[in-house]
Amino acid sequence: MPLTASDRRASTAAPIEEILAMRWSPRAFDPEAVLTDEQLTSLLEAARWASSASNSQPARFIAARRGTALFDRIEQHLMGFNRAWAPRASALVLAAATTEDDQGKPLRWAEYDTGQAMANLAVQAHALGLHVHPMGGIEVEGLRQEFDLPQRLVPITVTAVGTVGSPDALPERYRERESAQRTRLPLADLLLVQE
Repeated sequence: MPLTASDRRASTAAPIEEILAMRWSPRAFDPEAVLTDEQLTSLLEAARWASSASNSQPARFIAARRGTALFDRIEQHLMGFNRAWAPRASALVLAAATTEDDQGKPLRWAEYDTGQAMANLAVQAHALGLHVHPMGGIEVEGLRQEFDLPQRLVPITVTAVGTVGSPDALPERYRERESAQRTRLPLADLLLVQE
């Protein structure tokens, strides 16, 4: 049986927006769920409007729906356990960062800004009743070669997008992890200084 958002609500130390408290990254996706053109465009539009240093907008995307050759081209460059669960997602979104401008000047904050774009995409997904799971376990050079990306365009992450499915579809050793209580380090452990 799929988990509901209320099953996974974060226990926060201070009030935060509900959409953020309810955001979580499942591995169990519904393999029958279809992502519409409107939903995919909405996700990418949210990513497009993320803030970036000097409005440099370094994030670039390759977005593919399950069942397409493009999806398979991205999926083959996932690593480890990601290959076991991610193919059930409705879509995969490769996010890459443009690390230099047209004159070859380094864009110091490109990877950070690309992360902000993907955070926008994640929040928009949850607003639409979808879930995302970003993956760092990717073959960066394999993706670069697969899509003939120039050196200045660095693959950062592949994000699975879809609707939550049953944890029973996961290998047994991962089922408990899928429904375990969510945890984070205490805020005091993250805060270096505050006045």
